[in-house]
Amino acid sequence: MSTEAEEHRSPWPVPPENGYTVDDLFTLPDLPPHTQLIDGSLVFVSTQRIYQVLVIDMLVTGLGRTVPPELVPVRQMAVRLDDRNAPEQDIMVIRADALTDLDQCQFAARDVLLAVSVVSPQSEGRDRVTKPMKYAAAGVPHYWRIERDGVTDQPIAHVYELDPLTRSYVHMGLQRDRVRVAEPFGIDIDLTITKP
Repeated sequence: MSTEAEEHRSPWPVPPENGYTVDDLFTLPDLPPHTQLIDGSLVFVSTQRIYQVLVIDMLVTGLGRTVPPELVPVRQMAVRLDDRNAPEQDIMVIRADALTDLDQCQFAARDVLLAVSVVSPQSEGRDRVTKPMKYAAAGVPHYWRIERDGVTDQPIAHVYELDPLTRSYVHMGLQRDRVRVAEPFGIDIDLTITKP
């Protein structure tokens, strides 16, 4: 015979009193794909739209053409910022020596040179405020926020660089049509996507 508590038990994990840790994130069974950990809380993300898929593909391809051999672009991997934060990043450029094995599912913040977020309606707050604040505090030197232009539907890139004194990002500019930067390495990517 089951108890009343067992009958009303939620299928979702109940958080520990002090929140989840990164170790919990990678060991809890049956979490939905792309679950993130922010401030000890699990964040479930919705299915991507084709716009995000196309922009991520375009940027990863463009970064792959220009990245020096000691760096590697990766997509949709977790970045461990501390014991209570492991957001999944749309795109990162990491140090190649951070790739340790084929079962790897996270990278340390110290190995990330560039983090790129492609904003979706359900991620606006995280991509505009939470992630940049946390990445800057963790010392990630470069952050791009890719937004969808409301008129043209084309991507626009907000480019940020870390101010090491304040551990916050400085907005280096908004780029349309192409993203051209010299840091963290010479990058020139056409931002035009073809509508299906």
